[in-house]
Amino acid sequence: MALLALFTLFVSFLTLSAARVNTSDTYTNPILPTAADPWVIRNGNYYYMTYTTNDNVTILRSSILTDWTNADVKLAFEPPPGQNYSTDLWAPELHNIAGSWYIIFTADPNYDSPPPETDMLCNFNCPAVNHRMYVLQGSTADPWTSNYTMKAQLNTYDQFAIDGTYFQHSTGLYHVYSCWYSAYESWPSNLCITKMSNPWTVESNVTERQILSVPTQPWERTPYGRMQNDRLSSNEGPEQLTNLKTGQQFIIYSAARSDNRNYCLGQLELVGEDPMNNQDWRKNNDNCVFYQNALEHAYGVGHASFTTSPDGTEDFIVYHGMEDPYSGWSARNIRTQKFTWNADGTPNFPRPGYGPYAVPSGQNSSMSMMT
Repeated sequence: MALLALFTLFVSFLTLSAARVNTSDTYTNPILPTAADPWVIRNGNYYYMTYTTNDNVTILRSSILTDWTNADVKLAFEPPPGQNYSTDLWAPELHNIAGSWYIIFTADPNYDSPPPETDMLCNFNCPAVNHRMYVLQGSTADPWTSNYTMKAQLNTYDQFAIDGTYFQHSTGLYHVYSCWYSAYESWPSNLCITKMSNPWTVESNVTERQILSVPTQPWERTPYGRMQNDRLSSNEGPEQLTNLKTGQQFIIYSAARSDNRNYCLGQLELVGEDPMNNQDWRKNNDNCVFYQNALEHAYGVGHASFTTSPDGTEDFIVYHGMEDPYSGWSARNIRTQKFTWNADGTPNFPRPGYGPYAVPSGQNSSMSMMT
């Protein structure tokens, strides 16, 4: 009996060990529960994530892309009350530009509650009419030890502006963001681009601002294929994606409504040499390039960012989605999956799901000791 018990214990130990090995080789989604609008950037041995908290700008740091439960947490910026950027801080992004760190984000002065005298000017109810774009600047070359202070409000001509990002190109630096046609247009929300002289200064005037994309396709409207009007028709969450092998430049953006099941990703490709020339961009009008997978209960997938595996050999998309399409924004969480490239140089995104998936190349259990 003692020998049998010893043998049983030994087998149990082997089984447990094998399970641990399998667990370290795979991961499942989500990688961060109850969060949205993820931005992930890799610097040195760490990944850094920002996401929407509404109240502040928080940075997470982890050596592991696929597990943020034990990530380091840094409060990068808490706005003082009574400012135009004191409430509803959305979609912050951490960028390294010319060796310095900047955080770009959108915010509002009063919890998306404009006074009736403002709201009545809009074609539709417009709670986000006072959202504008802001830039924080880091104090050091290290994104984690930097102190972040308010640098400037970006000039969006005193008009609605959310989800802004930087587009870095050989011809200069650009601001790409979600915009309206005019101050009180309300819907649709489009993608606009302006040229910058530095990360906190827009040099384009309002007549030079260009609209790159308008939500005209059925999959860019909510509900799908809406015909009556432009309400809830959206292009937002633009992100730069570069094919490093071919040099092709893309803007991957979110389309439709972020609290809805058919929220998805669309694609623009810069086929000319001037980002400010809207005819130098080619839009994929066929369909979303990344969209819901109802068979796996993966809905509302969008607002993505892009990074690589620890060894740099694989590309990953980080995005938010929801398993319950009926609970709206509160149901969103953050996921990641590997993607590849098509023969024509365009991104080949996977079907969204939960896994298990193989961990990124170069990620191993020893890296978890760094977090």
